[in-house]
Amino acid sequence: MGIFKRFEDIEAWQKARVMTREIYQIAETGKFSRDYALGNQVRDASVSVMGNIAEGSERDGNGEFHQFLSFAKASAAEVRSRLYVALDAGYIDQAQFDQLAGQTIEIGAMLGGLMNYLRKCDMKGRKFVRDDK
Repeated sequence: MGIFKRFEDIEAWQKARVMTREIYQIAETGKFSRDYALGNQVRDASVSVMGNIAEGSERDGNGEFHQFLSFAKASAAEVRSRLYVALDAGYIDQAQFDQLAGQTIEIGAMLGGLMNYLRKCDMKGRKFVRDDK
């Protein structure tokens, strides 16, 4: 597990950023662009993946970070679920679905790995480190 100093260094966040960009692009095309509710929901869920990774990484304890990673992982699943709706409605084709759904699965697995690491890690976060040594 690599060490990171900023949330931008977290590979899962980087991949979530790419996914979010692609979600925004695809939700602005064809019939998808006219389904405001679904478009907003899938965009919001993808942004939530990024946001929860970032917010959790800035928390001072591993427990809090773990909790926000759990939220991010759940949001990745929400994106995938909404992509099924887009596929079934004919807004995206199977190839688009497979590519984006694959990203959600990869990001979820990465987040799960980071969560496992945090559970086993001896260092419990910045708020537990004394600066007076």
